[in-house]
Amino acid sequence: MAETGRVKATAIGLSAVLMWATLGVFGAGSGDVPPFLLNALCFGISGTLALIWLAVSGKLDRLRQPLKVWAFGTIGLFGFHFFYFTAIRNAPPVEANLINYTWPLLIVLFSALLPGEKLRIHHVIGTILGLAGAALLISGGEGIQFSGGFAIGYGAAVASSLFWASYSVLSRRLGAVPTETVAGFCLMTAILSVCCHIALEETVWPAGSLEWASVLALALFPVGLAFFTWDIGVKRGDIQVLGAAAYSAPLLSTLLLIAFGFGALTMSVGVACLAITLGAVVAAKDMIFKKGRGANTR
Repeated sequence: MAETGRVKATAIGLSAVLMWATLGVFGAGSGDVPPFLLNALCFGISGTLALIWLAVSGKLDRLRQPLKVWAFGTIGLFGFHFFYFTAIRNAPPVEANLINYTWPLLIVLFSALLPGEKLRIHHVIGTILGLAGAALLISGGEGIQFSGGFAIGYGAAVASSLFWASYSVLSRRLGAVPTETVAGFCLMTAILSVCCHIALEETVWPAGSLEWASVLALALFPVGLAFFTWDIGVKRGDIQVLGAAAYSAPLLSTLLLIAFGFGALTMSVGVACLAITLGAVVAAKDMIFKKGRGANTR
């Protein structure tokens, strides 16, 4: 019964990866809205909608959490986005994205520190395959050169990766904290993003209904519901499988961009697809095997 619940929570967590795959398409559709303003709009909308849902369902009391819980959630969500935006502003996007996308690997490695979790060699192999596929995908099959002149950007990319990996793994230690509290984390992240926007950016609002629709889609799914389902996954699911499977997000995002005419299908995309898929299957070997064995015994 416990294993069934773990598989279900893992599947729910994987839905976050699918939603994050739409970031590229919806982000492209949002026009020239600067990053922190876009962050503020999306988290503001998603947090407000979640707050309304909590009020209607009589669950507002679940937001009554210790200060350390609020600090943890807000720093995790906002810290990741702050350092990611800092990275892409101060380093070449390809290198910054590649460094940032070490967070799935870090999740798998850090998970070994959790009670009841055991890191096995196939988890590491599967995640490294995913990282290799993501590197190929992000670089387009071309060489990657790290320059000392972008130390601030590279450092920020490392910080963003560490923030999200730490947030994801440490969420497991706060398993008793209800997922509904993510609504509060979203609202606090929106407020901090407004402050960064005012200090660092020029205001450019979405132009036209299509761009506003893209912002709403971002708020509803990849910058909204995804954080709630990810919380369920990392707290009660197979965190190592989730970490390895997270490498499918950039792949699916690229395929969606190609489907909508924002890119082309190349050999490097095909090889990356194979590596990431193989990596996810290798990492999930235990869960797939147990599921199949259970089906044969019924």
